[in-house]
Amino acid sequence: MTFILTGGLIILLALGLPVGISLCVVGCLGYIVNMGSINSWFMLFSMPLKMNSSLTNFLLLSIPLFILAAKLMNGSSITKRIFDFANVTVGWLPGGLGHTNIFASLLFAGMSGTAVSDAAGLGQIEIKAMVDAGYDPDFSAAATAASSTIGPIFPPSVPMVMYSTISGVSVGSLFMGGVVPGVLMTIAMMVMVIVYARKKNYPRRPFPTFREFWEAFKYAIIPLLTPVILLTGIWSGWFTTTEAAVVATVYALIVSTLVYREMPFKLFVQILKETAKDTASIGFVTAAAAFYGWVLARSGLNNTIAEFLVSFTTNPVVFMFVVNIFLLIVGCFMESIAAIMVFGPVLLQASNAMGIDPLYFGLVMVLNLMIGLNTPPFGITLFISADIAGISFKQMVKAMLPFYVPLFGMLILLSVFPPVGTWLPSLLV
Repeated sequence: MTFILTGGLIILLALGLPVGISLCVVGCLGYIVNMGSINSWFMLFSMPLKMNSSLTNFLLLSIPLFILAAKLMNGSSITKRIFDFANVTVGWLPGGLGHTNIFASLLFAGMSGTAVSDAAGLGQIEIKAMVDAGYDPDFSAAATAASSTIGPIFPPSVPMVMYSTISGVSVGSLFMGGVVPGVLMTIAMMVMVIVYARKKNYPRRPFPTFREFWEAFKYAIIPLLTPVILLTGIWSGWFTTTEAAVVATVYALIVSTLVYREMPFKLFVQILKETAKDTASIGFVTAAAAFYGWVLARSGLNNTIAEFLVSFTTNPVVFMFVVNIFLLIVGCFMESIAAIMVFGPVLLQASNAMGIDPLYFGLVMVLNLMIGLNTPPFGITLFISADIAGISFKQMVKAMLPFYVPLFGMLILLSVFPPVGTWLPSLLV
C-alpha cells in the first residue's frame, strides 16, 4: 500500500501523466489492494460517489467566481489602470518599473486570488513595459514570476479556500492572516529590486507631481475599490466568502461592460469558456484528490504518516522545519490545489497533535506551495513568465535566483514567528 499510494503516484507524475488522472489511477489500485479481493473491482462504484461528494462544499463555489472576476479584469483596461497607478506611486524608486511590477501585483492580488491570473494577465503588461524601457527580459520575467506569488497570499486566495474546506478554519480568518505576510513579501521584493537596480543602473521615472498622482488615482479608483469592498464586506459580516466572490464578479462585469465599455460580447463568451475550462480542471483535480485521500485514510497510511511525524520530534519548530522541506519538494512537482487536498489532511492531523494553530499552519502551507510555483522543474509561473518574455527556461531559473532570497526569507520569518500571520485575525476577531 505504501509503495502504491506514494511510489506509484511519484512514478506516474514523473512519466508526465496529469495530476488528476494519476491520483485516480493510484487511488483505484490502492483501493483494490486494500480490499484484498478481485471482487473489489465491482465495488469501485464508490469512487464517483466520493468524487462527487467532495465537490458539494459551498465554499468551492467561490473558486470559479474569483477566476471569472480575474479574467474579466484582464480582458478590459482594469489591469492597465492598476499598472499605471502603481507606476506613478512607486516608479520613481531605483529600479522604477520593477517596483511597479511588484506593487501592481499586490493591488491585483486583492481581486484575483490566483498566481496564474497575475502572471498571465498583468504579467503581459508588466514585462512589455519593462523591456520597452530598457530592462533586461530576464529580470522583467523574474520580477513578474516572483511577484505573482503575492496573489494567493494576500486576500482573496483560492488556495486558502481549498485549505478551509479540509481544515474547518474560517476563510475570513485565513484571508486576514495573509494581509501582513503579503505586505511584507512586497516590501522584501522591492528591497531586492533596489539592490539589483543599482548594480544594473536601471531607469526610473521622475518623482510625480500631485497632479500626476491625482490623475492616475482617478484613472484607477474604481478597480482599486474592489479589495476594499471585499475585505470590508467579509470582515464586517455583510457577506460570506462565497458571496464576496459573487460581488467581485458582478463588480468586474459592471465596470468592464457598463463603466468602461470594453467588454464586447464575443470576448465575454470567450472568457466564460476559459473560466469553465479552468474550473473543470480544478474540479477534477479536487475530486480525484478527495478520492485518493479517502483511500489513504481507509488504508490507515495517513495515520501511520502522522504518527511518524509526531514521533520524529516533539519540538514544533523542528516539526515545521521538516514540513517546510517536504512541502517545498511537493510544490516543485504537484499543483497547489492537489497538494493541499492530498497532503493537507495528513499534515494537519500531525500538526494538531503537536498543538500547532491550524490557521498558522495553513498560512505556512499555502506560502510553501506558492513558492513551489516558482521552482523548477514544473513551476507554472516560471513557464508563463518565460514564454511572455521570450527567454529560455534555463535563463528564467537563473534570473529567479535573487528573488528566492525574499521568498524564502518570508517563509522562515512566518515559520519561526507565527504572530506575523495570526496577529491580524486575532485582533479583528
